[in-house]
Amino acid sequence: MFRKEDIAQIEQRGSTVQTVQQQVERFKQGFPWMKIVAPATPEKGIQVLDEAAVEAAVKYYEGAQINGKCKFVPASGAASRMFKDLFSGLDALKEGKELADDAPAAKFVDQIRSFAFYTPELFGEEPCKCPEYRKDVLAKTLTDEGLGYGSKPKGVLKFHKYTDGEIRTAFAEHLVEAQNYMRNEDGSANLVVTISPEHQHLFEEAYAEVKAAYEAKYGVQYNITFTFQDKATDTIAVDVENKPFRTETDSLLFRPAGHGALIYNLNKLEEEVVSIKNIDNVANERLLPETATWKKVLLGKALELRDTLHGYLRELEIRTGDYITDLRVDVPAYGKLGDEDVYQRPEVQELCDEIEAFLENVLCVKMPQAETCKARVQALRAKLDRPVRVAGMVKNQGEPGGGPFIIAEKDGSTSLQVLESVQINMSDDHARNALASATHFNPVDIVCCLHNYKGESFDLLKYVDEDAGFISSKSYQGRELKALELPGLWNGAMSNWNTLFVEVPLATFNPVKVVLDLLRPAHQN
Repeated sequence: MFRKEDIAQIEQRGSTVQTVQQQVERFKQGFPWMKIVAPATPEKGIQVLDEAAVEAAVKYYEGAQINGKCKFVPASGAASRMFKDLFSGLDALKEGKELADDAPAAKFVDQIRSFAFYTPELFGEEPCKCPEYRKDVLAKTLTDEGLGYGSKPKGVLKFHKYTDGEIRTAFAEHLVEAQNYMRNEDGSANLVVTISPEHQHLFEEAYAEVKAAYEAKYGVQYNITFTFQDKATDTIAVDVENKPFRTETDSLLFRPAGHGALIYNLNKLEEEVVSIKNIDNVANERLLPETATWKKVLLGKALELRDTLHGYLRELEIRTGDYITDLRVDVPAYGKLGDEDVYQRPEVQELCDEIEAFLENVLCVKMPQAETCKARVQALRAKLDRPVRVAGMVKNQGEPGGGPFIIAEKDGSTSLQVLESVQINMSDDHARNALASATHFNPVDIVCCLHNYKGESFDLLKYVDEDAGFISSKSYQGRELKALELPGLWNGAMSNWNTLFVEVPLATFNPVKVVLDLLRPAHQN
């Protein structure tokens, strides 16, 4: 399948022939559908908190012991999709066509003065509907004739303009957020921002412009790390016959494997608690109090769950005597360590009953029947001793995004998962009905606890469901191809984590997917 030159190309990327062969086989085999039990709803699967519960969660966060925390912001890639409609409008105008007044590109030009990046020097004082003016504004927005926003990353685009004249990028708003709800006891705030190497200088410039002012204004010290998606995680592309796709130079084509590749970046963090939020999900600072409150709620619920799980694990150790084999002692009147008799003890099985009830009632994890008492304890320990994620969920208002579901796992248990539509078998009546009856969707507002009950970092790569990837149709220079995405960061990459879903207000979700989203109230004064 691979020539000598191919092998050299693969190894130069930090990958292996075996890995690439497995990827090609994935194209041939496909991915299994997720087996949906039911949508996660407020009736089962999504916690809806009253005012007292919100206050309790915030208080829990503020009083919890944490071994380091940071804000993790996926910010790779250019904003080309954000400006897709504008590119189409510009192409049409260049071809001599006129834009309808209700076309997105026309609306953009008409409202140009409402955008934070507007200046009269670049765009003129008075907008008009004439084709030449529209073409000029679109070109100056998208190309190097002006701002060049069509090829820049979202993080460095000017999102918000304040009444005092301050203009902030999306990245700047994340800095402001971080000092509010992710501040360490010493007054510092840690951010890890995933970017493309070619954009690093743009982020560094954007950071340099605001660092001193923000540190003085908010009394914070920022610790910023820019990290890249490892090229070794790129996946091979294939043609329609599932053969390795070759470029015009006859070399193999590799493509970024989606945000699922960022599990490798997350796995390198030393901090125990990590808050994840996409680069474009920010709002005007006047909305920060509500955003910060609910972020603290998620943090508090995650730490509460962490402490409960760790408490159960420690209690299992105490009641079974496991993990003290170096003492070579017997448990009085119950037999030797590791014997079935030890696990049959009433206090052990009572604890197992309590743990199983907690897992099912709180995390929607229903355990299969174990063959022995020892097997039951081992299965419960394996379920408890995992990374933690608490994900905010908003009521479904038709926004794009994955949704929360209860699914059946390979081991016979059930769990809470975030699924994308491509993981759902639309030809299956039960799955289709579950999707139709879903009440919430995933805004990517996640808090993670990455240390085990002994204070050690989990190896996150061990908890990825490799069967939860995606295959999509793409093109290269007009030629059709298939692309392979790794299990998504908040989908399959976190499949084997302990998961809790909490309803958060829609007001905390303000993504900018297309440029006209910046005209929404959350992004205006």
